[in-house]
Amino acid sequence: MDEVIRVGIADYKLCKKPNTITTIGLGSCVGVVLYSLTGDYCGLLHVMLPDSKEISKNDNRAKFADTGIADMISALEEKGISRTSLLAKIAGGAVMFQFKGNPAAESVGTRNIKAVKQMLEQNNIKIVAEDTGANYGRTIIFDAETKILTVRAVGKGETKL
Repeated sequence: MDEVIRVGIADYKLCKKPNTITTIGLGSCVGVVLYSLTGDYCGLLHVMLPDSKEISKNDNRAKFADTGIADMISALEEKGISRTSLLAKIAGGAVMFQFKGNPAAESVGTRNIKAVKQMLEQNNIKIVAEDTGANYGRTIIFDAETKILTVRAVGKGETKL
């Protein structure tokens, strides 16, 4: 039976086909899958915050969109995946809480989505599918063999991207 690789919050891992890789608890966090149509490896990053420069205690590089994506790209390149062949699928970034004090303030989820998209654009990685925003959490599963991202949300069913 194929292995299911589990990625925790503020973490990333690589996965080799025919395995699958998953993360749960994507509320305001964003799940970023990087893969190549021809490669055997993919990666999944569970982004918790948008920018490592905004936090003084930022030892965990996988926690942030800027450093986590850069590290995952490097790890995939070490496995022989060309940066120019990478594609992305993303999910999460929900607005989980509304703050009455400053309704104009951008939510962490919205900021995470923007930061992820900016980093991917800077690295010339095309986002080919996404399920982001709204106000509900998600679990995602990526099949390294089929390249299908399954998004599950309570009360919303299952979406294949």
